[in-house]
Amino acid sequence: MAREFQRGHKARISDLTAGTDLYVGVQIAGPGLSFDISCFGLDADERLSDDRYFVFFNQPKSPEESIQLLGAQAGDTESFRVTLDRIPSQIQKLSFTATIDGAGQMSQIASGYVRIVAGGEEVARYSFNGSEFSTERAVMLGDFYLKDVWRFAAVGQGFDGGLDALLQNFGGEVAEEETPAPAPQQPQAGAAPGFAPPAFGVPGTPEAAPAPAPAAPPAPAPQPAAQGFAPPPGPTAPPAAAPAPQVHAAPTIVAPLNTPPGGSSVPPPAPAPAPYGQPGHQPAQYGQVPGQTAPPPPGYGQPQAPHTPAPPPGYGQPTPPPGYRQQPPFGQAPYGAPQGVPQSVPQGAPQGPGVSAALQQFKETPTGQRWTQQNKKLVRVDLGIGGQPVLARQGSMVLYQGKVDFSYKGAGFSGRIVGNATGQEMQLMRCTGQGQVFLAENSTMLHPIELQGDAVCVSAENVLAFDESLQYEVRRIEGHGIPGGALFTMQFQGTGTIVVKTHGTPVVLPVTPTTFADCNAVVAWSAAAQVVVSSQVRMRRNAYPGDTGESVNLQFRGAPGNFIVVQPYEV
Repeated sequence: MAREFQRGHKARISDLTAGTDLYVGVQIAGPGLSFDISCFGLDADERLSDDRYFVFFNQPKSPEESIQLLGAQAGDTESFRVTLDRIPSQIQKLSFTATIDGAGQMSQIASGYVRIVAGGEEVARYSFNGSEFSTERAVMLGDFYLKDVWRFAAVGQGFDGGLDALLQNFGGEVAEEETPAPAPQQPQAGAAPGFAPPAFGVPGTPEAAPAPAPAAPPAPAPQPAAQGFAPPPGPTAPPAAAPAPQVHAAPTIVAPLNTPPGGSSVPPPAPAPAPYGQPGHQPAQYGQVPGQTAPPPPGYGQPQAPHTPAPPPGYGQPTPPPGYRQQPPFGQAPYGAPQGVPQSVPQGAPQGPGVSAALQQFKETPTGQRWTQQNKKLVRVDLGIGGQPVLARQGSMVLYQGKVDFSYKGAGFSGRIVGNATGQEMQLMRCTGQGQVFLAENSTMLHPIELQGDAVCVSAENVLAFDESLQYEVRRIEGHGIPGGALFTMQFQGTGTIVVKTHGTPVVLPVTPTTFADCNAVVAWSAAAQVVVSSQVRMRRNAYPGDTGESVNLQFRGAPGNFIVVQPYEV
């Protein structure tokens, strides 16, 4: 029975099959979409350092034939034969990708899958549909990667830029097409220099002939299977989808020329007027074109009846200063108010005792919600709402009201071992009862994040508190070039709230193919993003004294909508 994979799942090939001669089938169905399915052979830096290992319809096999394109068969849109024990040592990853040829987006996919067949039996399958994508035009479906042994990962992430962005992500170069220079237009006989006669058709609406659509490349012939290798059985391959219409084949619309009043044709140029002050020079009247002999139409150019518009509101009044009637920053008095007067106390109003007036702006902020941020560095949780306990960092309680019980939350023997080994150990306390608990730590900035069934990765150092209903586990960030070969973080998933603390105001950035972050400054990121450790340590760099301090970074890659949170502070 085939093992079902979800996006982000990984497994050793040896756990799926003992064979090394594998069949990889890709099937994608989308109405009106045409797909190009390829395989990239990448080096240890995940770069396409050798173009001969870019296997696609125009290059159907690698030099030693360890990767072969077999074509559509057994119900698959495209298929490959991969012989793992024949892949050269410089190739460390095989990335199977799909790009849209023409117009469309991956969100229009009805269904699709990537499957692995060994010995005529399907051993793994990763199924997907358009709900997992949005505006992508190229996606990485699945990877074979070498990490002590060959493994398989279901990726399901891509790029809006299509094949060009995919090639750039793998370090390839996009060949730019040279646009031929337009041929000079020959003026027609009798036409004045610099004057283009109108095109044929309706006057004033010239039409441009539509450009011929480029011929579609011929479909590649299916490659015959090698001797002794039989593709898996399956239904007949579905017919290829109709190619998307070429947007550049539409006729160009040219705006009509301006015509003078009355709709007459363009008049010939008027003779040059006599120099000013010379005989024959007549100053032009108001509204009259110089050199025009015919009288203007009745009322043309005559001044309109005097009409004084109403002045705008506030006309003639002094301009208010910047920030007038705007909310002043926290802790500052409004413009024009004497310093030291609380913001919430209006001028001229009878004030109470001095202490009460001074502390009015720092009153508690009740909202009736479970989690309420009192200010940037203090948060309150109401245990009576929701009835779920809260796990908080030990010693983070600064105030509580009501009947609240604080108990020690142990991680267990195995949890302590994992925490000590990964650096993701959290010393937690369990808050239960009926009441409100105020939490803070070392004047750090607090940010409540509400999860609705999704997941987020946060370093244990940056977690202050969270609902006990959330599931959390240590997640490994794979990489090379650092001691131990990996870094670790905490992944929180489910429905509830997690409070993240930062040193200073953080910045949230979208994930792009070239997003790198210092592992000591990154706070959190979306769990769907692909994260790898990028090491810039090289022998030739270590041969010289000195260190940049930026030798180990985290590289983020993912579909649009993924993000990272970075603080202006390094732990």
